[in-house]
Amino acid sequence: QVQLQESGPGLVKPSQTLSLTCTVSGASITTNLYYWSWIRQSPGKGLEWMGAITNSGSIYYSPSLKSRTVISRDTSKNHFTLQLSSLTPADTAKYYCAREGVLGNAPRPRPGDYWGQGTQVIVSS
Repeated sequence: QVQLQESGPGLVKPSQTLSLTCTVSGASITTNLYYWSWIRQSPGKGLEWMGAITNSGSIYYSPSLKSRTVISRDTSKNHFTLQLSSLTPADTAKYYCAREGVLGNAPRPRPGDYWGQGTQVIVSS
């Protein structure tokens, strides 16, 4: 059973950098072609894909967030991380990590994908 668990601060201040970790169990982030993604949902809005790292370490970013986003991984710990800089209150959202079989614009979640439960992040002074 693949399980993903997000962790990180629930409250961050504007202009700071958010750091989240997704710890994976039941699967290795270095095997098979999957996309280990970060996705968020702001209040009243739909899901927004932020970026992903593949089993081989290739990284893809949403064009709208690319300038503020860094995704990395620690294969020894079987986890991957998200850093989002220059935070504003508009970054308040529930942040999810997921294992996805494909990227693209098809509605999420998709059959066969695995998601964490999400972690709420509030950006406020």
